[in-house]
Amino acid sequence: MYKDFTGIILSGGKSSRMGSDKALLTVGDETIIERITDLMKSIFSDVHIVTNTPEDYKFLNIPLYEDIFKNKGPLSGIHSGLHHSSTKENFFISCDLPIISKELIKYIVEFKSDKSIRYCIANGRQHYLAGVYSKNLIPEIEKIIKASPKQSEKKEHKFSVKNLLMKIEAEIINVEHLSFYNDDLFFNLNTPEDFEDLKNISLNR
Repeated sequence: MYKDFTGIILSGGKSSRMGSDKALLTVGDETIIERITDLMKSIFSDVHIVTNTPEDYKFLNIPLYEDIFKNKGPLSGIHSGLHHSSTKENFFISCDLPIISKELIKYIVEFKSDKSIRYCIANGRQHYLAGVYSKNLIPEIEKIIKASPKQSEKKEHKFSVKNLLMKIEAEIINVEHLSFYNDDLFFNLNTPEDFEDLKNISLNR
C-alpha cells in the first residue's frame, strides 16, 4: 500500500461515442468504476475520483472532485486531481482503461525517475492517462489552460496532455518486455463495439 502516492481516477461522465457514462457500464457483477476503484484502493491508501458528474459516484464513498477549469479536456482533470492531492506524486488512471492490472500500476509507480511525468508505451502507442504526475506541474498546466489558443490550434489539441508533454520532458516506460504484459492491459473503451469486446475478454480471463 503506497502512502506517498495518491491514486486518482479520471471519469469525465457521458461519452459522446458511447452514448452514456462508460464508467457505469456493468461487466460481470460490477461496474467499471467499481472495478477500477477497488483496484486503486488495493494499491494506494488515498484514492479519489475527478468527475463532472459527482452525483453519479456517491455510492463509492470516496472523495469526488470536479474540474476547477470547466470544459478544458483531460488537462483540467489532471489539474484538479493534483490540486486536491496531498502528495507530491500521483498515479492517474482513466476509466477508458478498464483492464489495467495491479502489477502494471505498481511497476509504473516504482519505476525510478527524476522526471515530473512518467507513463507507458506499448506497441508504439503512448498511454498518457496511466501514469505518474507530480504536483509541481500545476503552474505549467494552469499556464496552458489560461493561455489564448493560437489561431491554427484546435480547442481539443490545446487542452490535450500532448500539449503539456511538449513543454515538460517525461519518462516514457516501455512495458512490452514485462513477464505479465499482454495487449489487453491497455484495452481502450470508447464505443459500444468496444464494450462488447470488453465483455468477451472478461469472460475469457
